[in-house]
Amino acid sequence: MNERENIFGRIREALRVAAPRPGHEHDSPPHLDAAPAPAGNTRQWLPLVGNSFEERLALFEKNTAALKADFFPVKDREELGRRLGELRDREGWKKIGAHNGELTNFAVAELALPLCRTDPGYEVADLENCSAGITECDALVAQTGSVLVTSRSAGGRALSVLPPHHVVLARREQLLADLPGAFAFLKQKYSSNYPSFISLITGPSRTGDIERILVLGAHGPKKLTIFCL
Repeated sequence: MNERENIFGRIREALRVAAPRPGHEHDSPPHLDAAPAPAGNTRQWLPLVGNSFEERLALFEKNTAALKADFFPVKDREELGRRLGELRDREGWKKIGAHNGELTNFAVAELALPLCRTDPGYEVADLENCSAGITECDALVAQTGSVLVTSRSAGGRALSVLPPHHVVLARREQLLADLPGAFAFLKQKYSSNYPSFISLITGPSRTGDIERILVLGAHGPKKLTIFCL
């Protein structure tokens, strides 16, 4: 038996060992023995999400912590402004990038720092020199701890990518349960004219390619902070 046959033989053997559905590790029977999920019923194959807002909020907070992102529910704009100021002072921000938006404009006024605004034209080097990029978002996804952004909600393609710290400003009503809900939301909001850029940001940029050592900030921001108003 050559090495190719050996590899495929091991794959065939592994496929005979059933694995649990994601989020159902202690349930039975495993999903490989179950019938295929019918179309339109994909939720049964995804990690479980609670029914109440409090359960979803707790799950989102748990997932973001596991992903090494910072998540802060804030009760009002006064607390949001205070926490942003603390973050600015602690990290020594010198300049920020932002786009026009109700929450981002509030943040810009509170931080009172030199600004690169991405709505009009801007120089890439100018944005790269920002300490943080502050954006709004389309939604938060409790199931995966992800932030759903588009080119329209987050100030273009680069604002959430180039600065080393991405700060997301969201509202309570933007917290969605799961990925099917997120895709349904996108279809409802943009089906007639989708944005040129849609992304699910799940924690800071990372890689583990070299000796399986986790490195943050490999292909984008090394820090992600989410405030939910």
